[in-house]
Amino acid sequence: MIPPRAALVAHARDTIARGSKSFAAASKLFDPVTRERAWLLYAWCRACDDLADGQDMGHGMQRLDDAQERLTLIRARTAQALAGQPTGDPAFDALGVVAAEVGLPHALVYDVIDGFQLDADGWQPVSEADLYRYCYHVAGAVGGLMAVVMGVPAHEQDTLDRACDLGLAFQLANIARDVREDADAGRCYLPRDWLAEQGIDPADPMATPDRVAILARRMAARAASHEDSARVGAARLPWRSAWAVLAAADIYGGIARKVAAAGPAAWDQRQSTSKGEKIAAIARAFVAARWRPAPDTPRDPVLWTRPA
Repeated sequence: MIPPRAALVAHARDTIARGSKSFAAASKLFDPVTRERAWLLYAWCRACDDLADGQDMGHGMQRLDDAQERLTLIRARTAQALAGQPTGDPAFDALGVVAAEVGLPHALVYDVIDGFQLDADGWQPVSEADLYRYCYHVAGAVGGLMAVVMGVPAHEQDTLDRACDLGLAFQLANIARDVREDADAGRCYLPRDWLAEQGIDPADPMATPDRVAILARRMAARAASHEDSARVGAARLPWRSAWAVLAAADIYGGIARKVAAAGPAAWDQRQSTSKGEKIAAIARAFVAARWRPAPDTPRDPVLWTRPA
């Protein structure tokens, strides 16, 4: 039996509060209905990520011997949820509820899971295009799902592309911030082509943090370009949704900027935004949501675009 919606919302609210202070802060800016739906979707994303990486609320990534079995479980529970069946896991039941309420495109849901599959397969990017492919699956597709939760019709492709841009910006920031943590888990998301340019050993990138810092600045610049594109898409949303999206963009963009500014010292401690910085970002986003850029500004054709 699927738990009552109120119980699933309470579980999802607790999940986002524990799993991401940045997203939790931004989510409070949504109208109540959108806020609950965003929490429900986040709970599923967090559960999938934790299952796939052996984590607890995004922390403690492990080297896993049963990665494929974990992906099989994620796919099975997701299929049950999308079919409206109880899964025995409140995070997956939450997906079923929000998918039914807003008509989440199932293809986008499975695009997200395909990103976890890449990790389970031990995949690593060779080229910049590979990097973007990964970022799309684990974050860009989530941006598309969140846009639908906010009321964007699935046929509004340009707006979904802008939502995807925000996910790409977030993931590029994540990768730049987590180079050391990923390396400790036997992973490296910096493209092999980029590593070769700088003479960085992909098996031990943090042996040369000064060179990794060059690539982190490159990723932060890429993230900023996608963040700018996403801001145009946010201008098409209801103002409270725009406020939340712009706050999240500012908060997470701040992480990328901190990594870039810290240079080789960026990985001496985990980069994050303080409570005061979050409050300032929320205030700036309030102003930006009231006076938005023209929503019909063409998307930069140079930017990587999600698969059709």
